[in-house]
Parts: sequence; structure tokens; C-alpha cells
Amino acid sequence: MIEVRYFAAARAAAGGTAREAVALPPRTDALSREQLVALLVSLHPDPPAGEPALQQVLDRSSVLVDGVVLQDDDAPAVHAGMRVDVLPPFAGG
Repeated sequence: MIEVRYFAAARAAAGGTAREAVALPPRTDALSREQLVALLVSLHPDPPAGEPALQQVLDRSSVLVDGVVLQDDDAPAVHAGMRVDVLPPFAGG
């Protein structure tokens, strides 16, 4: 399991979910950013009315893993027991 915390627009796109425990797929030791995004989008495929799709928000968000920005899209970096924070741009940033 990993803990995922959504902030601001990411929380809205995830249907108001502030945090959730997410299981890694079977036989998966670690996820890359790309795999993480696909997993989170699969959990929240339909945005609430008037909100952007989670995929859109994730595409422009910073993803922190245990407080460190995840920059490499392809490298497996998210392991069970880690905390993931999804931080969309704030104030147009």
C-alpha cells in the first residue's frame, strides 16, 4: 500500500478525496510516475461535474514521494509504504 494525498485541484478532480490508501498492482515492487498516474486515474476515471479530469491535473502537477519531487517519469520510484503528495500548480503557477 501507498498513501496518496491530493491537494487543491487534484482533490477536486479525485471527487473530493483528500487521502487514500492505494494498493500496488499484484507482483509489482515499485511504480514509475507514469504507472502511478495510470493507477490513480483508474481509481478516479470520471471527474465530478465542473472539475477537470484527474489525468489533466496530474499532467501538470508535482508529485512528491516521501517529500522528494518525483521527476523521472520512467524510473520505478514509488514503493509500498511510501507517501505520495499530488500538488497541482497554485495561483496559476
